[in-house]
Amino acid sequence: MTSLTVSGRVAQVLSSYVSEVFGVMGNGNVYFLDAAEQQGLRFTPVRHEGAAIAAADAYYRTSGRLAAGTTTYGPGYTNALTALAEAVQAQIPVILVTGDAPTTGARPQDVNQAAIAAGLGAATFTVTRDAAGAVTRQAVEYALTRRTAVVLAIPYDLAALEAEDEDLTEPTALDVTDDGGTDLARVARLLAGARRPLILAGRGAHLAGAGPELRELADRLGALTAGTALALNLLNGEGYLGVAGGFGTDTAAGLMGEADVVLVAGASLSPFTMRFGHLLGPDAMVIQIDTAVEPPNARVDLFVQADVKAAASRLLSLLDGGTALGVWRAEAARRLAVGPGHAAGFPETVDGRLDPRALAAALDALLPGRRTVVQDGGHFIGWAPMYWNIPRPQDLVMVGTAFQSIGLGLASAVGAARAVEDGRTLVLASGDGGFLMGLSDLESLIGAASSAVVVIYNDAAYGAEIHQYGSQGLTEKPMLIPEVDFSGVARALGAESTIIRSLGDLSALQDWIDGGANGTFVADCRITSSVRAPWLTEWMAASRAAKASVAAA
Repeated sequence: MTSLTVSGRVAQVLSSYVSEVFGVMGNGNVYFLDAAEQQGLRFTPVRHEGAAIAAADAYYRTSGRLAAGTTTYGPGYTNALTALAEAVQAQIPVILVTGDAPTTGARPQDVNQAAIAAGLGAATFTVTRDAAGAVTRQAVEYALTRRTAVVLAIPYDLAALEAEDEDLTEPTALDVTDDGGTDLARVARLLAGARRPLILAGRGAHLAGAGPELRELADRLGALTAGTALALNLLNGEGYLGVAGGFGTDTAAGLMGEADVVLVAGASLSPFTMRFGHLLGPDAMVIQIDTAVEPPNARVDLFVQADVKAAASRLLSLLDGGTALGVWRAEAARRLAVGPGHAAGFPETVDGRLDPRALAAALDALLPGRRTVVQDGGHFIGWAPMYWNIPRPQDLVMVGTAFQSIGLGLASAVGAARAVEDGRTLVLASGDGGFLMGLSDLESLIGAASSAVVVIYNDAAYGAEIHQYGSQGLTEKPMLIPEVDFSGVARALGAESTIIRSLGDLSALQDWIDGGANGTFVADCRITSSVRAPWLTEWMAASRAAKASVAAA
């Protein structure tokens, strides 16, 4: 094997798995970045270390391909922790290559990085001179098989030393084909006997590539279909109800609540998906198929641990000629046609600012059809999945939802921009609070994106807190943000931009799109805080009910 430094060996093995690296250069990773360039890895610089792992995370969510983030040791590493925690909680495989304390002992600027990572649920793999390649491979395989973020640490005093020779075999492809065995025979019988079957798909079904099999299964059964926000449109077709949970319509939720047998494929049934316990009827038989080993949701009656794609294929064979009933779908189509959809919003509001619902609808008609949407966390988070056409699950990247954070949107947009296919426009939706947190990486996005639209829902406040706590009479002073001219900032960094105070002002964005949609356009949209998102109303009602229950006990 060719003589390489420890950093070179890490980069060499990593290049078998990744082609993209995002990060900020520092003392602890400068040798790795030099080696990465020699191995042909593309490095995209970001301006805050937190963006390194967030960009790599979003790259995976958009493309399905692994990427690496990199930081220096100490403060560079600790700056990345929120994004690392989000990746762990969201079960996103990603590699954080970081410097670490020298093997001779910690210095004043060093902290116990492995202990910190363990506290977040991330494993640390520390390379050595004699096993730099083996440890790197171990770290990557762990991330892929466990679907999690890992830390790959290079002690500072080893980074530039020559690595010892290793005999590394080629990595073997993962082959997951478990179909759940005999449990699926019972599942098939339950589905065949259902009068109002529903198939609810989640991100696990999307990652397993199970969309075609589940769609065929639904057609065979005459089932209605739905998806979590992270499996949006995976099962689109006849009988599709849209998103399950607070982003869906009440009409669709009512139909889901009438299902007698529900097949949950690759979804974790979070409180938001379940509308805090109100989505499914109390008498529905709930069957869950997933690779997860954790105990299933308490609402699940039958859990089958299996690969979703293999299980769906097996169910198709067990159902033989099919059992499709048209009555259930016909009833659903009738009610969806006449039932209320999402509120259109108002052209004027009490404070003269834009209604975010009317804005979202207008943007959907305006934005290029080939779009990949990245969302930061915040009160505005439902407007895109509710009002925008987002064709495929990989075209909606929702960050911050797992760890309940804001501020990762711009960083994630950088990673998604490197992953989007030619001809697609990246659309970032962010609130003003989160945008200010990540503002340094607006410059990174402008440099990385060939076509990007940034939509800032600027209500001059932390909107979720205004609705949750301001409505209770708590002081709103800490919840308010001075009106920021994001348009001016964007133009100074090289983007095209305008302030959107009325729907008519969107003509500037239309002109940019008509001109080829090249570069980055920032729409600083001044929205009202008087409109509360339906999902937040549900959450607040559930919180009040929980508090009342505790008080009564």
